[in-house]
Amino acid sequence: MQNRRAGVLASGLILGLVGGGAVLAQSPANEPMEAIHAGHVVDPASGKVLPDQIILVQGERILAIGAPAAVPVPSGAVLIDLSGATVLPGLIDVHVHLTANPTDSGPKSLTISTPREAINGVVNARKTLLAGFTTVRNVGAGGFTDVALRDAINEGDIEGPRMQVSGPPLGATGGHADENMLPWEFHFKDEGIADGPWELRAKVRQNFKYGADLIKFMGSGGVLSHGDSVGGQQLTQEEMNAIVDEAHMWGRKVAVHDHGTEAIKTAIRAGADTIEHASLIDDEGIRMAKAKGTWLDMDIYDDDYILAEGAKNGVEPASMDKERQIGRLQRENFRKAFQAGAKMGFATDAGVYPHGWNAKQLNTMVVWGMTPMQAITAATASDAEIMGWGDRVGRLAPGYYADIIAVNGDPMADIKLMQNVAFVMKGGVVYKSQGQAR
Repeated sequence: MQNRRAGVLASGLILGLVGGGAVLAQSPANEPMEAIHAGHVVDPASGKVLPDQIILVQGERILAIGAPAAVPVPSGAVLIDLSGATVLPGLIDVHVHLTANPTDSGPKSLTISTPREAINGVVNARKTLLAGFTTVRNVGAGGFTDVALRDAINEGDIEGPRMQVSGPPLGATGGHADENMLPWEFHFKDEGIADGPWELRAKVRQNFKYGADLIKFMGSGGVLSHGDSVGGQQLTQEEMNAIVDEAHMWGRKVAVHDHGTEAIKTAIRAGADTIEHASLIDDEGIRMAKAKGTWLDMDIYDDDYILAEGAKNGVEPASMDKERQIGRLQRENFRKAFQAGAKMGFATDAGVYPHGWNAKQLNTMVVWGMTPMQAITAATASDAEIMGWGDRVGRLAPGYYADIIAVNGDPMADIKLMQNVAFVMKGGVVYKSQGQAR
């Protein structure tokens, strides 16, 4: 039996047992192997917690996972003992702003240069990774700083999660994507601002030219923007149609910032892939989202932080009033949409609150209607599907990236345990073990 196992490994293939089925994964040649002994493994794909599992990792990929009898540890493998912990796939957040900080709100935001944004990104990417979020979607950053951040992580220059990035968000003159705190004599417009279908198509092409993976546009006003109505629609149907059509023609997805009831429906009609915030979605909007298969990414933790800390961080009084108007309504609509069977992602708007706090939203999602397993599934398998990466992240399975985290205790009994991740591996590299970062 030993010789047979050695022969299988030498051939570069190993058998993985998942859910009773057999899967073959290709292993990289001449790379060291790690064997993780997990006390329990959360499997979002099946909704089950599996006891006493072995996860074999070689290079950046998972080779096999299963009970010790089915997946014996090869001779020479490095053993990682997580037998007292609960192991999960690396978490995913599809709405972050790594180059932004919550303390740079209001007028102070005018002092943040593009180089400073880039530096913020380096710091916040590492915080996010060490919090157990091994994949993120960055939806909005100035100066294509998120493109540079993604590339630096991919090239191994800095530590951070896997990223998809949108570059500068698109929007209307004077809208949520524009800078409205400067007087007229500056004649300033933000880099993603355009008016009319063809101007907006040109902005889509510009973002892709400079490295964006997807498009983010502002369909309605926002909480933290100056001088607009949080729910007011800011682009016409024709303009939204043009943005989505252009992005889809390039084979890319579209995320839409939308708080307002009618703006949400306009974006769904246009074919948007995800609606961010969706605070004031009504019953018709929920039905439309279900019919179209549109994902709702509702950042329901933010209300706690903004109301507690926003004024100290420089958030304008008018923006604080807007948050008071929609915070509770967004949570109620989250519960309504979830109970109606809409597709729900995990999206936090990190940067509005401190980076690394992403997992706080898991508890909020449970308070407002999800089970712990459903919340974790939103932050793993569901978000992987949103990103089009369902074949590589969001699960622990042969062939997937070895993005693996662990917590001490049972998160099915106490979801708040997810806020204190003890172990983080990304792509087979351990960045944190027993709570200590490397």
